[in-house]
Amino acid sequence: MFIGHFGLGFAAKRVAPRLSLGTAFLAAQFLDLLWPTLLLLGLETVRIAPGATAVTPLLFEHYPISHSLAGAAAWAVVVAALHFLARRQFRLAVVVGLLVLSHWLLDALVHIPDLPLVPGGSTLIGLGLWQSRAATLAVEVPLFAIGVWLYVKATPTMDRTGRLGLAGLVACLALVHMGNLFGPPPPGVTAIAWVGQAQWLLVAWAYWVDSRCADRATAGLAQAA
Repeated sequence: MFIGHFGLGFAAKRVAPRLSLGTAFLAAQFLDLLWPTLLLLGLETVRIAPGATAVTPLLFEHYPISHSLAGAAAWAVVVAALHFLARRQFRLAVVVGLLVLSHWLLDALVHIPDLPLVPGGSTLIGLGLWQSRAATLAVEVPLFAIGVWLYVKATPTMDRTGRLGLAGLVACLALVHMGNLFGPPPPGVTAIAWVGQAQWLLVAWAYWVDSRCADRATAGLAQAA
């Protein structure tokens, strides 16, 4: 799952208008933002096996810290608590926590059985939609498209620069997804980890896009005053 996570981040704006898109992206993709660092530290492992599934050549051999259900739930509580301490808005913190947990739930749809319930546990979860490109696209593309649509509906005050930035962000995510689906296997695990770190740029981009809505809204209030 890739653009599906970001689709849920976009959609969160509809239920939590005061939540920044950047924060929604960070929460929805938090487990995959954490995972590359754990790879670099040698705390989690992945193996490149071309043909492992129709969608990805990666076999996720060991990632209990970032991608066990218990781990995801714990990270959800931590991230939500940090957001609450920073913003003192309980409802937003709950949305942030649910977005973190949603990552594991969406991954469970597409992964082959490799998602542990608890660190060290033998039970592995995964419905295996990655075995079919068509099935993967049938789930992820509508989720992403609906999420973008809900975000646009929830941010009518965005200025022209913001709209162009949003279009670029959507196009970038779509291109990365197509590269993941149809591109060659990565050259190595270290490359996977460093490319994974580049997702922070998407989070920063989302904060900037959302600021174009906030800037215009603030300007309108100032003119009215």
